[in-house]
Amino acid sequence: MDKAYQCPVEATLDVIGGKWKVLILWHLKGKVRRFSELKRLIPNITQKMLTQQLRELEAEGLIHRRVYAEVPPKVEYSLTEYGKTLNPILEMMCQWGAEHINQVEERKTVAPENN
Repeated sequence: MDKAYQCPVEATLDVIGGKWKVLILWHLKGKVRRFSELKRLIPNITQKMLTQQLRELEAEGLIHRRVYAEVPPKVEYSLTEYGKTLNPILEMMCQWGAEHINQVEERKTVAPENN
């Protein structure tokens, strides 16, 4: 590790932070996916950004990239055993997000209208 971190959360964010990495990890949770599947599941990500994020996650040892010797080339991505250690965190983020969506919706229905 070349970088000195002030706290462990900083190290975690350095690896999985940003707009796309957690979504990629979520979609690979328990599944093997092809590039085109990930692109379809995350429609707002550009092809260039998806490629970059996949490479970074692979470099961190979180995902495995398997290339088949076919024409056209077939490439599949999956979580490594190390990447699977993030599954409980991803599940907790999903649960928190669902609760947050409910909170936002409740505030909308309870908030007085400003007419």
